[in-house]
Amino acid sequence: MSNTSQGKHLQAKNSQNKPKPVSLIQADRDLFSYPLYWAECYGTAPFLPMSREEMDQLGWDSCDVIIVTGDAYVDHPSFGMAIVGRLLEAQGFRVGIIAQPDWNSKEDFMRLGKPNLYFGVAAGNMDSMINRYTADRKLRHDDAYTPNNEGGKRPDRASIVYTQRCKEAFSDVPVVLGGIEASLRRIAHYDYWSDKVRRSILFDAKADFLIYGNAERPLVELTHRLAAGERIEEIEDIRGTAMIRKFARYGWKGVDSTHFDTPGKIDPIINPYGEDLACQTSGGPKKDSEAIEAINQIDVKLNIKNAAEPKRITVQPAKARPWEQTYILLPSFEQVANNKVLYAHASRILHHETNPGCARALMQQHGDRYLWANPPAIPLTTEEMDSVFGLPYQRIPHPSYGDARIPAYEMIRFSVNIMRGCYGGCTFCSITEHEGRIIQSRSQESIIREIEEIRDKVPGFTGIISDLGGPTANMYMLRCTSPKAEQSCRRASCVYPTICPFMDTNHEPTINLYREARQLPGIKKILIASGVRYDLAVEDPRYIKELAEHHVGGYLKIAPEHTEEGPLSKMMKPGMGTYDKFKQLFDMYSKKAGKEQYLIPYFISAHPGTTDEDMVNLALWLKKNRFRLDQVQNFYPSPMANATTMYYTEKNPLRPVDHKSELVLSAKGDKQRRLHKALLRYHDPANFAVVRAALTEMGLSHLIGNKRECLVPPASRDEVREAERKARRTHFKPAMTKHTPVPDKVKR
Repeated sequence: MSNTSQGKHLQAKNSQNKPKPVSLIQADRDLFSYPLYWAECYGTAPFLPMSREEMDQLGWDSCDVIIVTGDAYVDHPSFGMAIVGRLLEAQGFRVGIIAQPDWNSKEDFMRLGKPNLYFGVAAGNMDSMINRYTADRKLRHDDAYTPNNEGGKRPDRASIVYTQRCKEAFSDVPVVLGGIEASLRRIAHYDYWSDKVRRSILFDAKADFLIYGNAERPLVELTHRLAAGERIEEIEDIRGTAMIRKFARYGWKGVDSTHFDTPGKIDPIINPYGEDLACQTSGGPKKDSEAIEAINQIDVKLNIKNAAEPKRITVQPAKARPWEQTYILLPSFEQVANNKVLYAHASRILHHETNPGCARALMQQHGDRYLWANPPAIPLTTEEMDSVFGLPYQRIPHPSYGDARIPAYEMIRFSVNIMRGCYGGCTFCSITEHEGRIIQSRSQESIIREIEEIRDKVPGFTGIISDLGGPTANMYMLRCTSPKAEQSCRRASCVYPTICPFMDTNHEPTINLYREARQLPGIKKILIASGVRYDLAVEDPRYIKELAEHHVGGYLKIAPEHTEEGPLSKMMKPGMGTYDKFKQLFDMYSKKAGKEQYLIPYFISAHPGTTDEDMVNLALWLKKNRFRLDQVQNFYPSPMANATTMYYTEKNPLRPVDHKSELVLSAKGDKQRRLHKALLRYHDPANFAVVRAALTEMGLSHLIGNKRECLVPPASRDEVREAERKARRTHFKPAMTKHTPVPDKVKR
């Protein structure tokens, strides 16, 4: 097919004349439909107050909510505390912020007084352990979210420490955990830094409530209900939340997780729409009578229904869906901490229950109590996204920081977040577990307004927008074209191993956005810094053409992550054939535009499923393609990611697991992890000796030499002499004295 005919075919395929599908996943009410709280009479604060003096200037005698965060306070929609604070302010509440408090005592947690409703605690935009330690568990001495990049301004496991200090300051005030650290530790999870399975963070922090994922919808509902007089221990029906309970929710039926996915044998998951959906889990639907009987038997067996609770009157829909009022009982903390197969099984179940349209509640026993996690919150609509991003952010750090540099702010101050979520499902990434697979996009008008605001208000703007993106650059406005499939799908990825036939790949909304944005007066350049999902881009070459012609500043980041099928299958990433196709199109359009532009590929070393031979093959590919990587990424086992489950259990949770299932090996020791990283930087003389030793041990000595096909040069004379000196020191034996014990071999 010629380029011309291919373009016509794609235009026909991606035509926007078809009406957009209406999602069946909808919230009961709009985010901004609640009656305003009485304190809205105080109006909008220039900055949310961080001191009593600022509260006095605003005329406040107290705060309704106080947010405690591990990041410096930047009033910008890329910072969680700003979004949460401004959103609650728009609901009429008075919100104060305690940013990066001194955690050594309770005093700093009392600086704004006692909050009327609750403390909201978050470690910050990053997990505090990832923020503080490298992938090799080495201490970092900087912190991009702190003034002047200063390290050590937040404690390890900040959510736990902050909660404890809040309880010490005001023991009767509820504490609500949120942010990515709490979100990714909501159930029993493997902790890389202690190398063991830890309890849900709710149990360790002793907080009252946890909100996971993007917090807007559950947080607004919770705050209004607390303001209306409900007690936090009585609130248990808000989606996107988790709490500690003695019993299951009244009226709910429990089913053991092994009913759906028995370790060693996969049981079909109940499919509410029959057998005609491509997205359903393998296997046919269970009969309703069988499912109900199984649920009843397990509910009796567990004996966790609270019979003493008074009967409540509830209004049920005419036809209850199979997942409604059904919870899945995961293996207990004690079980997953001592049985890696059950840990992998629990992880598999959790990742099957991430679709808000059909997810069931999860329950997991910890000792004599249970973690209860409600299904995920309903994603925001485009109108709600516009309203959240249209709140009155100052877009700069709080004035108390003066002229101090905050690197994370400087990186994003001229960028615009256009969407949330990612349906890629990469196993090493936590976006799906936190933000979900459903793409939530802002309108083009909202994005254009923000660009104009940056142009007119942000100090130092030179006319260049550094990024229009989000978790990925080119998923804007993409969605499932089948509302039924979107509501019931349990696939881990919409694009792996192939792109789902229901998945929209029309990049026209993104192209139109780019064109509109670069036409704005005062805008010189729109750059795209978010990673491009190239397997989607090749489905619509018009996007690659637009990108190459107008939105690349010489280099474009792209993440093939590896070249070998073994690790790629564990990452759920496409093969190199797709990368080659994208590169061919990118180079062609760059050349036609008269521009010299290059792809900058990103790769991961030591990912689960990667052998030493895989890394050697990747290094050879890099050399053949003349890539010399300056920065490399060693696999980092973040909490709750699928790849972390592989790393810990050596099982593959993408498939049913048992003691005999596929073995997934990981580079765990420092020596092997350093080797994998060194192979990515084969060209660095500091790595020559390590690579030579490994190649010799692997029987690949022919790759050592000065020929073009060799990976590293042979050792120089100086290196040989130094190696000999080290060997002599290693084998040196001290002279025997009367105090030196004589070895048995010498005695004989």
